Amino acid sequence: MTKIDSAKILYSDGKNDECFTPYYGVEPILEYIPKNAIVWCPFDTEESEFVKQISKTNKVVFSHIKYGQDFLTYEPKKWDIIISNPPFTNKKEFFKRALSFNKPFALIMTNTWLNDSAPKQIFKDKELQLLMFTYRMLFIQNGEIDTRITFSSSYYCWNFLPKQIVIKDLMTPNEFKKEFNTLRLKNG
Repeated sequence: MTKIDSAKILYSDGKNDECFTPYYGVEPILEYIPKNAIVWCPFDTEESEFVKQISKTNKVVFSHIKYGQDFLTYEPKKWDIIISNPPFTNKKEFFKRALSFNKPFALIMTNTWLNDSAPKQIFKDKELQLLMFTYRMLFIQNGEIDTRITFSSSYYCWNFLPKQIVIKDLMTPNEFKKEFNTLRLKNG
């Protein structure tokens, strides 16, 4: 069995940052999106599950660094809330920027970040909210399930959830792997 070095992935130089959130990782946040809110997905393309699912009920504005739209410097003209999965590299700056808008947000981040001093400093005077899950969420990289990710993740939110900590059931990793492989075989 191959041993996985979580620290290498978590504190990498960014080569592992383009991990996509599968549909079942987006579904739990949907019920908390206000009906008429314009949702900015700042780390997403039109192929993102965030864009696909949220656009069924809300207007979505998406942006991505590959389009020259760096979250640290770019802002769309009109939006109400942010929902996305930012790169884990440079996470402190992404959360500081999200808080600077003074608008609600929900961003996926590793739970191990709670052991770091950064979230405590950033959210010291703001109420951090967490949407946590009963199982570890898997991510997609290069069209495959990324099995190297050994940590669990949550939505780190501000001014978004009805209470500070919400825990939701999530499909088990094995259930998702089975479903993912079945769909891949079906779609050829």
